[in-house]
Amino acid sequence: MNRRRFLRTTLAAGTAAIGLPVIIPARALGNDSSPSPGNRIALGFIGLGGHGVGVNLNSFLHQPDAQVVALCDVDANRLKSAAERTQQHYSRQGQSERPVTTGDWREIVARDDIDAVVVSTPDHWHVLPAIAAARAGKDVFCEKPLTLTIHEGRVLSDTMRQYGRIFQTASENRSKGNFLRACELVRNGRIGKLHTIRAELPQGGSRQNVGPQAHPPQPVPDGFDYDMWLGQAPEAPYTRGRCHFDFRWIFDYSGGLMTDWGAHINDVAQWGNDTEHSGPVSVEGHGVFPQDGLYNTALTFDVLYEYANGVKLSCKSGVPGIRFEGDEGWVHVPNWEAAVQASSEEILHSVIGPDEIHLRTCKDREHRDFLNCVKSRQPTYAPAEVGHRTATICHLGNIAMLLGRKLRWNPDNESFLDDDQANAMRSRAMRAPWSLSAV
Repeated sequence: MNRRRFLRTTLAAGTAAIGLPVIIPARALGNDSSPSPGNRIALGFIGLGGHGVGVNLNSFLHQPDAQVVALCDVDANRLKSAAERTQQHYSRQGQSERPVTTGDWREIVARDDIDAVVVSTPDHWHVLPAIAAARAGKDVFCEKPLTLTIHEGRVLSDTMRQYGRIFQTASENRSKGNFLRACELVRNGRIGKLHTIRAELPQGGSRQNVGPQAHPPQPVPDGFDYDMWLGQAPEAPYTRGRCHFDFRWIFDYSGGLMTDWGAHINDVAQWGNDTEHSGPVSVEGHGVFPQDGLYNTALTFDVLYEYANGVKLSCKSGVPGIRFEGDEGWVHVPNWEAAVQASSEEILHSVIGPDEIHLRTCKDREHRDFLNCVKSRQPTYAPAEVGHRTATICHLGNIAMLLGRKLRWNPDNESFLDDDQANAMRSRAMRAPWSLSAV
């Protein structure tokens, strides 16, 4: 029974019992400009931190064909705040429905009244809920960086394909006009033969410049399920600096700025290079890592990738931006919001013809694209395979820096050539009872 039929049935039963006529508001049946709750895509949210609420929840709440049905977070305070925000939003629309709340994501996945899940957890919790949701017949919107390891990404992408689920890697860059324009100019040969890509990501962060005494063990705050937050990650004492925003500076949960911002800028590099379903054939580089303390991801880095087509991708810490260089010119997006620059006015103002390459995008951003594709059953602009390949080149950079040597990579079978130590770093053990096969 869908939500519209449920509404009709329960209203009829309740009013008949006291002899009153059935009066159903037009809004409830979708007779005004908004779809009814029963005709909307029902969403369950897993993870309600700053981005999960400030970007994802807020964006989906304002989509007329989406309905937030259930919310999950291991932090009771965040869960309560998100539930109040959701209820207030729907109250202003004349709806009295309250979202279901839980601290266990498995309850979200198990619900029959949910069409899709939105995963906005720390990185180490992206893949398990997404795989479980796909196996339960639900589509998935998942934050980036998509995975914690290369092996996780392969399993995730294969699972989405096996179960025929719609998947969106939450990458807003593919909806931004500046990056789209730069990549279309490159893909249509306006700079001649592409030979070099220069990607810059942010560096450092004051949170990492601390000593070993900065994060002593602390009591777990009331209302915070720390064991569930750790999940499959190794057992570790609670300290405030380990969780929420700062998890990204610890390899047990993330990959530092290389994966955090590489998921943005390196994704554009793959897009412009037409390698979004493949990857490089070698990687080498070095990074500066904290010498002690809780945080262990690279503060600064300089990594070089080589592709089978001869293109070299230089990924350094600096100011976020990307530059494509060819034998007939260059295009450059110098920072996040900057307009495209080019080596000539001819390149800059070149018109992409109707029969040339027009890259897949959605100018209304990743949330709108996901909902459109849930209804059309067409792939999103950043499906699981694309998100996995982007995350993979970021993981390759971290592995090369940690090992301190040049590595050869086979993007077809996703393995290092003649390097057992590097191959072992493609995956990590999961703390019991969690595993990729058990969800």
